[in-house]
Amino acid sequence: MQTTDVFERLRNGEIILPNDPEAHKMRAASYNTKKLLVQMNNTTNPNEIRELLSQITATEIDDSVIVFTPLYINHGKHTKIGKNVFINFDCVFLDLGGITIEDNVLIAPKVSLLSEGHPTKPENRHALVPKPIHIKKNAWIGAGATILQGVTIGENAIVASGAVVSKDVPDNTVVGGIPAKVIKTI
Repeated sequence: MQTTDVFERLRNGEIILPNDPEAHKMRAASYNTKKLLVQMNNTTNPNEIRELLSQITATEIDDSVIVFTPLYINHGKHTKIGKNVFINFDCVFLDLGGITIEDNVLIAPKVSLLSEGHPTKPENRHALVPKPIHIKKNAWIGAGATILQGVTIGENAIVASGAVVSKDVPDNTVVGGIPAKVIKTI
């Protein structure tokens, strides 16, 4: 019998099996988040967007944060957003594994932050494997980039448009490609 809430287990990096007795809580939470997302993605008022995003993340979103909707999040409560962050149109955040975005981060259109994945073995494929994503101060994530689970983007780093990042990015570097590799240092 599980004694720890499924969301706490996700934040602790535990694999959640499809037959987990609390798996239904993840789906229910996602539907509740979707209700707020529909409201957020249908307003043009920046203050309303921040207020709804605050409700989605259960944190206070600073007045310096700018979000160009639509933004898609599957849970929200595991996303932390710093000050002076800019999130452009059409981004996707799968945050059950945790997403931390520090201050002064720029996120271009169509960026995907995917803190969840699945095992490679077919018999376990429906299990959920959470690992946090951490984007450090002053990083810039280019258009259409995908950041995979367990990745840290270093301070002042740049992820080139279209890159797929599966490994940590050092501070003060530019990475690009599939899979992303260091192009140069800043």
